[in-house]
Amino acid sequence: MNDRPLSLFLPDESATLALGRKFAPLITPGMTLWLRGELGAGKTALARALLRALGYAGTVKSPTYALVEVYVISSLYLYHFDFYRLNVPEEFEERGLGEYFEKEAIRLVEWPEKAAGHVPSADLEFTLRFADQAREARIRAWSERGHQCLTAFTACESAAGN
Repeated sequence: MNDRPLSLFLPDESATLALGRKFAPLITPGMTLWLRGELGAGKTALARALLRALGYAGTVKSPTYALVEVYVISSLYLYHFDFYRLNVPEEFEERGLGEYFEKEAIRLVEWPEKAAGHVPSADLEFTLRFADQAREARIRAWSERGHQCLTAFTACESAAGN
């Protein structure tokens, strides 16, 4: 599945956080979300907003050094990965990270290209980029599950008049 991407203008960080809050109820266990973009583009802020909207009240840390942070929200597991510090894609397997993708959990993956060929495909891909003093988000569905999520988001946005 390769839908045309949805492009959204994000004038400030609060818009990035709102995007995460709006997607949170639409994401289901088993989904993998790729978060792409330059350093400082808002990937971790988006992940933080998703976690907060799903009900996580604890500290949300960037997994840059640990590679993965595990969050448990009721019976839901969410794994937040940051592969920025991987030197070669094979480190994904060497560090045993594949086991996290075998579970029925939500997986947020920053810098998936650093684990190319090892990290599973995305259901949804969020690409954040700088646009003048603001940011732009491009969201693309890569699976039927991702397509359903993106369609539901678009319907909610249309109903809200955004």
